[in-house]
Amino acid sequence: MTVHIAPPVLPLIVDLDGTLLRSDLLLETGMAFVRHKPLSLFKPFAWLIKGKAACKERLAHATDIDVSVLPYDPEVIALIETERRNGRRVVLATASYHSLAERIAEHLQLFDQVLASDSERNLSAHRKRDLLVEHYGEQGFDYVGNSHDDVPVWAAARKAYVVNPESGVERGARAQGNVEQVIHSNPSGLKDWMKALRLHQWMKNALIFVPLLAAHQLTNLLLLWQGILAFLFFGLCASSVYLLNDLLDLSDDRHHHTKRNRPFAAGRLSIKSGLIVFPVLLVAAFSGASLLLPWQFSGVLVAYYILTFAYSLSLKRYMAVDVIALAMLYTIRIIAGAVACGLELTFWILAFSMFIFLSLALVKRYAELWDARKKGHTEKTRGRGYYPGDLEMISSLGASSGYLAVMVLALYIQGQAATGLYAHPQMIWLACPLLLFWITRVWMLTHRGQMHDDPVVFAIRDRVSLIVGALFAVVFWVAA
Repeated sequence: MTVHIAPPVLPLIVDLDGTLLRSDLLLETGMAFVRHKPLSLFKPFAWLIKGKAACKERLAHATDIDVSVLPYDPEVIALIETERRNGRRVVLATASYHSLAERIAEHLQLFDQVLASDSERNLSAHRKRDLLVEHYGEQGFDYVGNSHDDVPVWAAARKAYVVNPESGVERGARAQGNVEQVIHSNPSGLKDWMKALRLHQWMKNALIFVPLLAAHQLTNLLLLWQGILAFLFFGLCASSVYLLNDLLDLSDDRHHHTKRNRPFAAGRLSIKSGLIVFPVLLVAAFSGASLLLPWQFSGVLVAYYILTFAYSLSLKRYMAVDVIALAMLYTIRIIAGAVACGLELTFWILAFSMFIFLSLALVKRYAELWDARKKGHTEKTRGRGYYPGDLEMISSLGASSGYLAVMVLALYIQGQAATGLYAHPQMIWLACPLLLFWITRVWMLTHRGQMHDDPVVFAIRDRVSLIVGALFAVVFWVAA
């Protein structure tokens, strides 16, 4: 009688960065380090001189990554769960530092063993291959990976599973002749980049044209062209800031009910690509501004970038300071338009801008806190300086600030500046009830929980707001 011996069930070896995890823990820890210790920005580069393994160890010990919210790939997890049900041994083998890999394994409860980098050895490419061959022998395991570093590991494996491969990786894997499956579970494209660059937020940069409108110079083609260039370069600078902000806020975004879907937080765009694109946009913005616009505009861009960077790193965590900083960021756009076109800014424009945008910044905070209170939270919101119990005070401050903007507009009508620019300045009085209605409506909707996180985006999409804006423009046109 012939006895048939079943072939042994070989272990499934799974890579972490870019495979099980739609991110890279080295870059994750690097961004977290910069986020919390910005004055030590260059320390990781000094650690890197001692070797990649040493750098990973230092970053792992210097940061606190919440592994429960990292962007894991559901299809890879499903593959692992299927293999485990079939009685297969599953091993996590990664170049990430062992303490992080072990925390992930403990969180997921999917692995029988963890092989990872330590202070002396960076477990990647040929070093990973050699260790796996030492443990399981040539062709003694199946391997799941994604990068060029995984190609030599696949060469020593029985079967290769390729997950969201980097450019040229799939071709290199197939050259080994053992590809069992290719998983494309995380496609990224133009839509993700448009979302990351927040092109819809460029509408805020329309404030650059306010000085032109206020000075009745919108028909001056030379100044209009200057304004268009300023709009473009400010937009590039702002998108650069948005990318940097998202890279620094990965952890906070992943704990937020909507921001966790942002491309970098969700892992649809890589941290590496963001680190390449944001300085390119910044250089493009400042190069164009320095060549085509007055030097003062570049100075305003520097002020905007510094304030935004400070806001991202620290200011947004402090009560009251955060909303004042946001109001200033809007007002800076108006200042940028004035210096780009060589126009004088008036007290009235600056005062009106600060009050109206302080009101809208408080709307944004109220909307966030309203959602937290609805979910039953009572503690301080993550990354902010407010408690859900602050809602009533915030609404009081916000509505008051909005009404102060109306008062500034009313005082402007009686001033010499208005009589010098408008044939019928008394007609501007009609703008006051329009603005009062809009501010009241915005705050009532916010109080009812019907406000978008960003009130400016809400205003752009809201039909009533657009009608009020059109009537507002008609009033000033008639007055002129």
